[in-house]
Amino acid sequence: MAKNSNKSLFGGLGRTHSEIPPEEESSASRRQSYLGDRQNQLALMARGELLEKQALLVDPARCRMWAGHNRRYDLLDEARCSDLIEGLKAQGRQEFPAVVRRLKGEDEFDYEVICGARRHWAVTWLREHHDPDFKFLIEVRHLDDEEAFRLGDIENRDREDISDYERALDYERALELYYATQKEMAAKLEVSQGWLSQYLNLAGLPKIVVSAFGSVVDLRVQHARHLSPLLKQKVTRDKIISNAKTLAKEQSDRRAAGKPPSDAPSIVKALIDGVATRKARRAQAPLALYGKGEGAADLAVTRKGKALVLTLEPGAPLDEALAMCELALKEHYS
Repeated sequence: MAKNSNKSLFGGLGRTHSEIPPEEESSASRRQSYLGDRQNQLALMARGELLEKQALLVDPARCRMWAGHNRRYDLLDEARCSDLIEGLKAQGRQEFPAVVRRLKGEDEFDYEVICGARRHWAVTWLREHHDPDFKFLIEVRHLDDEEAFRLGDIENRDREDISDYERALDYERALELYYATQKEMAAKLEVSQGWLSQYLNLAGLPKIVVSAFGSVVDLRVQHARHLSPLLKQKVTRDKIISNAKTLAKEQSDRRAAGKPPSDAPSIVKALIDGVATRKARRAQAPLALYGKGEGAADLAVTRKGKALVLTLEPGAPLDEALAMCELALKEHYS
């Protein structure tokens, strides 16, 4: 019995521990450690506490965008992906995998991308301009459409490189496809109904109003907050639609002439120009909008009677918010 106790995992050769060469002992330890870890992982998976993930390096051409992806792939370009491109070139590889689902019965594609449109675009660009053998790192998941929507929303909710309008359209589509009510959707996303309503209002802007902006990337939640109340009344809606048609033509002419589009704050003011009913005054165009450009207005200045009203959007650092308030008071307080 004692003799058998000294047998190792090496085919029952009968050598004692002291007789096993160090390199073999190290190899045996690694195998035992691997087997132990693998058994632990299988046990966790059996209890539903661990999800097995499959990471692969593939040709991005074999991957298509999921129809429900919350990012407009056609809006991606070298400028919007420049930081990612430079990072991939510096690292020589993709650090974080895109999340995909496996496709069946299709000749052209093997996977569809749930999260990772910018990574897909950047790797595709690198293969065309830098390294034709650069691979796209993916993680294969088993997800239904509603789960895929929520995963994409969680990944991109706080990212500044996806526009409010892209996110708003995604929420509008998801509400129609996956949820019975706005309340149910808000609960699933773990957000307030008011927060969700702001994005749905943005998605509901008439297409002609959207076309008045230089790019949908410039269109923000706060712009819809000014416009939506006026678009619910026929008289003010007709005026805004009329203004939007004029502005859309002007934006088209500017693009044709190679000029930059008018910025979003000035478009909002121009859309509301001439809207003067009593109800409209309650949602009047701001006297001024302050922010960092690109359509972002962190501070809106309006008047209510003789009072000057400063409406500050969250997000700006405190020192910048204070500076904007100080400038607004200097320019408009009397």
